[in-house]
Amino acid sequence: MRKISSAAFSDTKPHYELLDGLRGVAALVVIWYHIFEGFATSPIDQRFNHGYLAVDFFFILSGFVVGYAYDDRWKKKTMGTGDFFKRRLIRLHPMVVLGAVLGLITFLLQGSQKWDGASVGLSLVLLAFLLNLFLIPAYPGAAHEVRGNGEMYPLNGPNWSLFFEYIGNILYALCLRRLSTKALGTLVVVAAVALTGFAVGNLSGFGHLGVGWTLAGHNFLGGFLRLTFAFSTGLFLSRIFKPVHIRGAFWICSLAVIVLLSMPYVGDAETPWVNGLYDAVCVVLVFPVLVYFGASGRASDSGTAGVCKFLGDVSYPVYVVHYPFMYLFYAWLWSGAGMGLSFSQCWAVPVGLFLGSILLAYLCLKLYDEPLRRYLARRYLQGKQK
Repeated sequence: MRKISSAAFSDTKPHYELLDGLRGVAALVVIWYHIFEGFATSPIDQRFNHGYLAVDFFFILSGFVVGYAYDDRWKKKTMGTGDFFKRRLIRLHPMVVLGAVLGLITFLLQGSQKWDGASVGLSLVLLAFLLNLFLIPAYPGAAHEVRGNGEMYPLNGPNWSLFFEYIGNILYALCLRRLSTKALGTLVVVAAVALTGFAVGNLSGFGHLGVGWTLAGHNFLGGFLRLTFAFSTGLFLSRIFKPVHIRGAFWICSLAVIVLLSMPYVGDAETPWVNGLYDAVCVVLVFPVLVYFGASGRASDSGTAGVCKFLGDVSYPVYVVHYPFMYLFYAWLWSGAGMGLSFSQCWAVPVGLFLGSILLAYLCLKLYDEPLRRYLARRYLQGKQK
């Protein structure tokens, strides 16, 4: 099977081109999910209602890619624990820093106010910024939890998933890589049962798996279960993977990802377990199959290959940089000139936000992320296997 190098993953082996593209498709759906959060009146009535499941898809992809890229290096003893952490920090953390900077700027532009209109002192904003730089989460009600809605990272909310991504990488380096394939498969089954129980048992309070973004309630437990199942599943798939021929795999899997993430709430407020079951089926059964099929397929023409490469390159930057501007969009929509407008009445603003996020992500990739990671790789990984 043909694989291509992606500049977005220059610290590891060449990557599966279709998986890069699918990551990008899911990241773009996340933007629309967040856009329509601005128009929703409850967690069960927004369009693109299951966009939060993209995180589980990302975790499975991450586990697969990490297992593929690094398992053999541990076996051949060409890489140590410290080297692994350097590689992952160089891959992930430059965008974490840039996302924190953008979050700081947009919060100041918004007037340094909580959602209830209370002003926040500059010292607390800077403290939130400093903690965000090092991915140290805020607990609900903390003085530096500057938006007042319980986010672990109030300057750039989606960083919660990067927090768990880091936990996944630490667990991989310290213990998961040491598990036999059979033991890893057992962990996957146990985690699948626990995650399904969490979803169907409505521990989120809304019959969904959109948890992990706050330390309130059962969110940390839910986020950890999401990571444990998905990341371990990706690792397991990378070990047992044997490609099967799938014609048009990228387009088939992309359509499936879009449909699954944009489904309306399943059931109603009286039967939240139904939606929880839908979430569990997507994460536990369907997403692993899509990743397997995506890894099996190949781009049959240069156009598909180009689309996959572009989407793969911008997937991580667009996920990190788009949300600070969502805060500005929400402020405009909820209390500014856009207050009371429906999507059809102001569609140009969301479309501009969507396209602008992609453009900004591409510029950040080319002008900041790639050059900085090349420099850091030369500085800290010189002479090591790339």
